[in-house]
Amino acid sequence: MELRTERLILRPWRKSDAASLFEYAKDERIGPNAGWPVHTSVKYSLGIIKKVLSAPENYAICLKEDNKAIGSIGLKIGKSSILDIPETEAEIGGWIGVPFWGRGLTTEAIKEIVRHAFEDLKLERLWCGYFDGNLRSKRVQEKCGFIYHHTEENRPWPLIEEPKTLHVSCLSREDWKRMNEKTE
Repeated sequence: MELRTERLILRPWRKSDAASLFEYAKDERIGPNAGWPVHTSVKYSLGIIKKVLSAPENYAICLKEDNKAIGSIGLKIGKSSILDIPETEAEIGGWIGVPFWGRGLTTEAIKEIVRHAFEDLKLERLWCGYFDGNLRSKRVQEKCGFIYHHTEENRPWPLIEEPKTLHVSCLSREDWKRMNEKTE
């Protein structure tokens, strides 16, 4: 399945995206802020595509102009989430390459994945998180209507082998509908 916005295509990851994934995921400003290690090679990135990003509801964020993967966004529904949530809810995770920061592309991708989650998948509530100090993620979540819910201090984070403070926000389908009625 592909999802489209004004400037983006959200599509399943392909093995051929490995070089592009490595190009952006090797930057130290990406992985550790998102809770995963910096990518070390194209081969490593290919393994991540096969083992992690090929899961259902994971999408490569691509510009319409060239369909090249510049980031990732996905839904972890129910038990696949790190949060203790029912199967009617999902956690959103995502990132975009540094050269694309500040253009509103992450906000555009999140708004589309939120629409997909509520309209197509009929989910009831969505959750997002960001680590202490990641103010970019906090701002994007707020722009998309997510409201602060709670903080989990010193949460073990095995992928980067250190505890992190996670701030969690949520958005209900009802709040999303009200928000969209105001903008129409």
